[in-house]
Amino acid sequence: MSRNVRIVLIVGAAAAALVATACSGDGGDDGDGGDGRGAGGRDVAAGPTLVDREASIPAGAEKATPETDEHPPVLHSDEWEQPAPVPGISTAGAEDAPFVTADGAELWFFFTPDLSVPPEEQLLDGATGIYVATRAPDGRWGEPQRVVLSEGPSLEGCPTVRGGELWFCTVREGYATPTWFRARPVDGEWDWEPIGDELDGLGPDASLVGELHVTGGELVFDSSRPGGAGGRDLWVAERDGEGWAEPTAVTAVNSAADESRPFVTADGSELWFTRDVGVGPEVWRSRRVGRDWGTPELVVSSLAGEPTVDPEGNLYFVHHHLQGDTLVEADIYVATRR
Repeated sequence: MSRNVRIVLIVGAAAAALVATACSGDGGDDGDGGDGRGAGGRDVAAGPTLVDREASIPAGAEKATPETDEHPPVLHSDEWEQPAPVPGISTAGAEDAPFVTADGAELWFFFTPDLSVPPEEQLLDGATGIYVATRAPDGRWGEPQRVVLSEGPSLEGCPTVRGGELWFCTVREGYATPTWFRARPVDGEWDWEPIGDELDGLGPDASLVGELHVTGGELVFDSSRPGGAGGRDLWVAERDGEGWAEPTAVTAVNSAADESRPFVTADGSELWFTRDVGVGPEVWRSRRVGRDWGTPELVVSSLAGEPTVDPEGNLYFVHHHLQGDTLVEADIYVATRR
């Protein structure tokens, strides 16, 4: 594997392409036009017909396995069993951006059936988007269900859930850049709205917010905003009324490398994140020491990132499969707590 291989967030790459193509129909709204369900009376182009997730995967696609993986994940701790793909979730397509809810009952993630398909085609394939699986009484994950979050063409990803409220990033008509939305269940459907105004307290660099996690009265996110240690860094903002106060850098974990995709455990004792030192992403953990975060430690390396942890301490993350220097698949893995 080339030493300069860099893995980029699937949804982020899709967003960049769609801004220049499929989602420019309204001439580039600044994000204040609104896209709540039925908001503003705008005519919205019809979305694609939904397609079964398994059926959307190209015929002949071969599922990568730990045995055939050229670069399997490497565990650096004896606190967990060796990681393996999550049964019923990982397919020959690409699963990304996992998020386990605080009660451990739901696993949210992004899926696209074929990484070789350009984002503007993913927009209309009827399968790419956010899914959720519910944990059965025996501990297994049930059949993932597609979560419909738009009445027109769109791409959604980066799911994070708190108190029954879903936050997600999206590229859609009327927005010139990727935008953060929230959604709430109403009468068996989802009602959504943009939350750009709520993020205004993060300052003039709010548009640089990457993935985020709302936990308690804090918003933890990654950003390339000025004032960090270099590249992308982790930041935290405290709740301030209906918005968020000016963020501060998480200096205990930030470095000259890229830190991103933060996740804070339900009890607030651990901060998990992805670090990329230029040879692919790795999973790192920092434990809380008083009100501060301690020195982080490497937990999983070799093309592993976007960690999330359930209440039992089981670690879920994304593992990317390469053939040569080509990204061909992404799976959600789990390392079971010993």
